[in-house]
Amino acid sequence: MTGRPTPEAGAVRPRLPGQPGRPDVFTFGETMVALRGSGPLKLGGTLQVSVAGAESNVAIGLARLGHDVRWAGAVGADEAGQLVLRTLRAEGVDVSGASTDPEAPTGLLWSEPRLPDVTRVHYYRAGSAGSRLTADLIRDAFSAAPPRVLHLTGITPSLSPTARKAARQILPLARECGSLVCLDVNFRARLWTAAEAAAVLRAWVPFVDVLIASEDELPLCLPEGEGERPPLTAQAGLLLDLGVGEVVVKLGAEGATAFTRGGRLHRPAHSVRAVDAVGAGDAFVAGYLSALLDGEEPAGRLARGVTTGAFAVASAGDWEGAPTRAELGMLDAPPGTVVR
Repeated sequence: MTGRPTPEAGAVRPRLPGQPGRPDVFTFGETMVALRGSGPLKLGGTLQVSVAGAESNVAIGLARLGHDVRWAGAVGADEAGQLVLRTLRAEGVDVSGASTDPEAPTGLLWSEPRLPDVTRVHYYRAGSAGSRLTADLIRDAFSAAPPRVLHLTGITPSLSPTARKAARQILPLARECGSLVCLDVNFRARLWTAAEAAAVLRAWVPFVDVLIASEDELPLCLPEGEGERPPLTAQAGLLLDLGVGEVVVKLGAEGATAFTRGGRLHRPAHSVRAVDAVGAGDAFVAGYLSALLDGEEPAGRLARGVTTGAFAVASAGDWEGAPTRAELGMLDAPPGTVVR
């Protein structure tokens, strides 16, 4: 580790004292029915049915760690929509801000393992209920119980103009309510172009307290006209200068690095037997935010983030392997351990 931040520099704006009566986290977006194939789709095979969505993956991860989490979104008036809501409720996520759209179906994603380390994902979400999120729905759900943390991803604004407007509207409202804003860039090239994403995300940066991105996503948030991509530390510095309190870069198997005004802090990833890397980034975010809510400094946030991320990598599914708080120490157990 290098450049250990001071406690003052490590704290993000605004601070997160205990706030009785306020949920810990509010997030919103599209959650779909997920069909996971056993092999290439064109060859047939078996399918496992579940649900998936970046925001709800984070919500489930936080709920399993004991946090009070609310998720808002829209599902169709169909069996798939009922599966989404039922699953989130069963995982302890508050879905009272969700709505049912009788005129649009619940979205669908279909994933197929093509090589041992390569999975293809196909989206069927154009015109879905989740893509028809409205600003009124999200504003009302947020205002019903302003949270300590608002968590956004770059996926929601890519779904439609109405979803983009809903996300953009909530940012100043969060600032007015004293909610910390966390943005996970989560760029999806199949949903919009890099240029489209950059135009939106750059406008969001002044509202963001914690910005989380992979190394190749971070340039989407940089000011226009930076020319050739500067070194990672310089990129983070530019974002800190724009008012972001903390920049966290997910580095996959290399772990994660946090940049604050006090310096740079790195945490290597846990070494685990990889089963399924899908959902690892969302699991990292859940762990990072959990530690932030608990008052941990950047070192503790990174430690919990790489731990929850490792659980996801070592388990099949987008969120199914998310640990409970009591399970966080299991990665330190020697191989062959039997917990009785």
